[in-house]
Amino acid sequence: MEEKKIGVIREELKAAEDEMLPFFVNTYETDVRSGVQKLVEQARGRMAKLEAERARTEALKKYEREYASCGFICGIDEVGRGPLAGPVTAGAVILPQDCDILYINDSKKLTAAKREELYDIIMEKAVAVGIGMVGPQRIDEINILQATYEAMREAISKLSQKPDILLNDAVTIPGIDIRQIPIIKGDAKSISIGAASIVAKVTRDRLMAEYDRILPGYGFASNKGYGSAEHIAALKELGPSPIHRKSFIGNFIP
Repeated sequence: MEEKKIGVIREELKAAEDEMLPFFVNTYETDVRSGVQKLVEQARGRMAKLEAERARTEALKKYEREYASCGFICGIDEVGRGPLAGPVTAGAVILPQDCDILYINDSKKLTAAKREELYDIIMEKAVAVGIGMVGPQRIDEINILQATYEAMREAISKLSQKPDILLNDAVTIPGIDIRQIPIIKGDAKSISIGAASIVAKVTRDRLMAEYDRILPGYGFASNKGYGSAEHIAALKELGPSPIHRKSFIGNFIP
């Protein structure tokens, strides 16, 4: 029987899902061609990375295991406290106890493409997801900290399943009658908070891209409302848009 060409085997590896990697290695590890052996080593490398990611993800479930007996655990996080424009956005996510989603992390440590991919998986597999948003006018009215709390309360209220305990990224939310566990840098330590950070980030980023179409000139699609040099220059030239936070831009315009 004619040997399979190395290019064909390379394409097989490229197309292989994670669970197919052991089969790929078993199939080709006895092929003595150096090109095939390189592909086998690549497959083994992918398997090692996958095992390391599974171990990292299991470590991210430390708090979820600790509070498993409490019932439904909800991770809470926000994005958008610092920008000059746009809303502050909070995510609330209840994951299943047997959650098998890999690569969840603090949303800032992930690429935009990875966040989008994980967003879809989280929305599909989560027990419940809630989003809360508080806009610029309200931020100016009550200050960013109170607006953040308001967004978090809204996100919790929109969950289809009431949680029994909240794992929060660093804060304790006033006006909530559910037990809360604040965790410093929680979006990198808890899978539930990490999932909430991804959902909040993707939701807000998509909205800012939409605002960029409606309000061109400020670069909202790229800067997401944060004070980049381009954004500040546009602010000085064009003046504030309807989504700018007046209490944040006093240093840049009269």
